[in-house]
Amino acid sequence: MYLYHGRILLINLTTQEVKVEELSPSLLKGYLGGVGLATRLLYQYSPPRSDALSPDNPLIFASSALAGTIIPTSNKHAVATKSPLTGLIGDSISSSFWSLALKRTGFDALVIKGIAESPTYLFIDNDIVHFKRAEHLWGKGSPETERCIRSDIGDNRVKVASIGPGGENLVRYACITNDSNRQAGRTGTGAVMGSKKLKAIALRGTRPITVNNLDEVERISIDLIHKAEGPATEKYRVLGTPGNVLVLNRLSALPTRNFQQSSFEKAESVSGENLAEHYLTKVMACATCPVACGHIYTVAEGAYSGTQWELDYESLFALGPLCGVDHIPSIIKAAELCDYYGIDTISTGGCVAWAMECFEKGLLSREDTEDIDLTFGNHAALLEVIQKIGDRSGIGNLLAEGVSIASSKLGRNSEHWAMHSKGLEFPGYDPRAMKTSALGFAVGLRGACHNRSPAYEIDMSGEVDRFKGELGRGSKVVEKEDFAAVLDSLIICKFIRRCFGDFYSEAANLYTQATGMDLTPSELTAAGERINNIKKAFNIRQGWKPGDDWLPPRLFSDPITDGEGKGTVITEEELRLMIDDYYKARGWTAEGLIPEEKLRALEIEVSIAPVKGLEYGTQVYNL
Repeated sequence: MYLYHGRILLINLTTQEVKVEELSPSLLKGYLGGVGLATRLLYQYSPPRSDALSPDNPLIFASSALAGTIIPTSNKHAVATKSPLTGLIGDSISSSFWSLALKRTGFDALVIKGIAESPTYLFIDNDIVHFKRAEHLWGKGSPETERCIRSDIGDNRVKVASIGPGGENLVRYACITNDSNRQAGRTGTGAVMGSKKLKAIALRGTRPITVNNLDEVERISIDLIHKAEGPATEKYRVLGTPGNVLVLNRLSALPTRNFQQSSFEKAESVSGENLAEHYLTKVMACATCPVACGHIYTVAEGAYSGTQWELDYESLFALGPLCGVDHIPSIIKAAELCDYYGIDTISTGGCVAWAMECFEKGLLSREDTEDIDLTFGNHAALLEVIQKIGDRSGIGNLLAEGVSIASSKLGRNSEHWAMHSKGLEFPGYDPRAMKTSALGFAVGLRGACHNRSPAYEIDMSGEVDRFKGELGRGSKVVEKEDFAAVLDSLIICKFIRRCFGDFYSEAANLYTQATGMDLTPSELTAAGERINNIKKAFNIRQGWKPGDDWLPPRLFSDPITDGEGKGTVITEEELRLMIDDYYKARGWTAEGLIPEEKLRALEIEVSIAPVKGLEYGTQVYNL
């Protein structure tokens, strides 16, 4: 078998038992790797309705199908678990050298269950698993944790993935950091790791990785590298994703002050252009990436002088305009703080923005905030609250729950401006100005997500009236979701998607040449659909209900106040129309369930059994 090892490593932290199981070539081909393989294994090893922070909830790491090769941007891995933030599928992707080390251990995936008796880290040395004490690491950020573990082991080549204090304190949107600054960032995978008292996973992998047709893989890879260094990725190289700020501001789609506005009057101050001119000091790339989209900014003077950190658009939007903050040094410092604590910047910004609105509306007092003036634009308050979230102290203990749980606890109509779908805080696109995105966020399998449902591309392309929800959007969203699932499973970075001409033909050929498994374009297309359907089946088994496919009240009642989209809202009628259209395009029932014939057609090894009271309706999806 080429590229794949055909093995998974099962680790029980409670008993310290280790077991190796085989994976069939047909399963690997059907789910590819990455998110697809991780989801399939999560379905297999996760019991229905288990609590996300319980010993039974597995934490699964799965390698990219193509990791370990020279194929550009392929050194990635996925993490999947039941999300403590949403209660549904929680999957995230990270990249770089830990991903390569995972591949070279000789396993395609790790499945971790149980809870350690005391803080622990794992050292996986090819086939050998060491359970190491981690009390001395508890409370440390990821870069320091990495240095300590390498010193403990005595090998600077060891690669480490770890949680920060936010994961230890069970912040529901904590992430897992590897290689110091790469994160599996959304849905709270770090909180699950923290609940298991697992501080880190260190890897030393030395197994060889072979490909089927080296000459052809090299030829295709060199061609992709040349294209990835050209116009198709220029915007990522020059400004990075912060270049989106002014574009979305012009489109009335830049969420500002917790979606009270859709454009930011200080957008120029926080733009990628301003960052590049006054703060940019270097760019960086993940392993095997020719694009180098990571832009590192340095604060040269003032209270945060010397702070140096990376900012992408989503972090910039969430810690900036969403909170009404235009002070770039504070935004850079806020991103650094989030990474120290190991908490997702998007969810952090969403929670702080919600709290700021609660404060300004009188629902949170100075007594509640311990005298923090939590008004929009107060950049010092932003930094104070991030620390409280990471430590779960004071007001941070409420905000560490995420806006869905926090608003239900606070009540008093604060749910109206709790901006989430299924518990996942919104990314930086205002769906009132992007109706296809509105549908994607409403039905998104992990919640409001621009990566798993990149429907914003349809709105920004000009091919539809982005201010109008109508029939036909369902099939467009399905196409984007399935395409994303394929990219997330191979895994190839979405930033080079336009370097392909006919993606499914070229990617299927690349997979065939690399793995030796014949894969047709139609089989690759079916894999994307299969992966999203098993995610849906997982969600149903964990308690998804049709009402979960919806959007926050603000988007229906509070119109855009300025710019090109002034006066626009989403109507419940148009969203319902698009959701029904989406279910039909998916081949699901009118209630959003998967018919058994659909599962058979996609060769998903799941049966539907009547178990009244366990699942939505009377159905449970079992392997």
